[in-house]
Amino acid sequence: MNYKLVMKKKGYIVVTFKFRRDGKKWTAFCEELGTATFGRSIQEAQRKLEDLVLLHLNTLEDVGEINNFFKEFNIAFHSHAPKKNEIKISGPFDTNTYVRPYVYPIHKEELNI
Repeated sequence: MNYKLVMKKKGYIVVTFKFRRDGKKWTAFCEELGTATFGRSIQEAQRKLEDLVLLHLNTLEDVGEINNFFKEFNIAFHSHAPKKNEIKISGPFDTNTYVRPYVYPIHKEELNI
């Protein structure tokens, strides 16, 4: 599935994905949202987590809570795509976990008036 987050303004957010091998499966977790899933490969787990994160964010936008959620969980809204040197992730992380920041584009809502 391909989803996109649509809000009243355009910009970007950065979230942290953590991947961990668990037997024959990979677990994937979004630190900021608490969203989690698994896959047979790290790529499958990543694709599933990307879809779930966008569904989570779209639901927050639909119920009018996205700005409160961003504020409560310290998710910064960027008007431009952050450069690599602007993205900071902090630990602690164990040696069995692969951690990566993800930059999500947020599309401006098109109003048909």
